[in-house]
Amino acid sequence: MSDCIFCKIVNKEIDSEIVYENENILAFKDVEPQAPVHLLVIPKKHIESFMNFQEEDDELFAEIMVTLQKLAKDFELDRSGFRIVNNCGEEGGQTVNHVHFHLLGKRTLTWPPG
Repeated sequence: MSDCIFCKIVNKEIDSEIVYENENILAFKDVEPQAPVHLLVIPKKHIESFMNFQEEDDELFAEIMVTLQKLAKDFELDRSGFRIVNNCGEEGGQTVNHVHFHLLGKRTLTWPPG
């Protein structure tokens, strides 16, 4: 999608601090971090929101979950705890219409978040 900021990051049209990349997934540091570790994990395939995952995306979804687990270990978040967030839809707080998962840690995260 030509006007999607995350697609532009995937296509290297916009710089980002990439921490993980493979054929299907990209993970990078959030430009407005809400915690000392705040990563965004996205599929390279443009999928608008969590609700737009299709049955054909089952393996991709599983790969995203494995990547989140790997990154939590790589950034030593598994030792003290972390949060994985997906905002879905306008009222859910989704501001970029490309499905993404926030991985936050290295500080005490309170509830409710906002």
